[in-house]
Amino acid sequence: MSAAPESPQASSPRRVSTRAFTLAALAVAVVVAGGLSVWASANPDGLEFVAESLGFGHAAQDAVTAGSPLADYETAGIANPWLSVAVAGVVGCAVTFGLAWLVGRAARRRPAEDG
Repeated sequence: MSAAPESPQASSPRRVSTRAFTLAALAVAVVVAGGLSVWASANPDGLEFVAESLGFGHAAQDAVTAGSPLADYETAGIANPWLSVAVAGVVGCAVTFGLAWLVGRAARRRPAEDG
C-alpha cells in the first residue's frame, strides 16, 4: 500500500502575516527596552570615554535636550531608578516604532491613477 503524495501546501512553511510579525517584534523590543535596559552599563559611552582619556572631557556642554523629561535615559518625576529607566526605554521604543510606522505608511505604494 503506497502513501498518498503530500500536497505542496502541506510541506511549505506557514506564512506569518506582516501584522503578526510586527506586533511580535514590537513586543520583543518593548521587553528589551523596558526590562533588560536596567542592566545597561553605567560607564561613559565611547565619545565620553575618549574625551576623558584625552583630557578635554571638562569642555563638554549639555545638549539642548538635557532638560527634557527623558534625558540621560531616565524619566523625570519617577524616583525609582529601575522604573525610571524602564519607562524611558518603553517610551523611546514607542516613539521609534511610531515614526517607523508613519514612514512605512507614507512610502506605501498607491494605485496608479488612470488619466
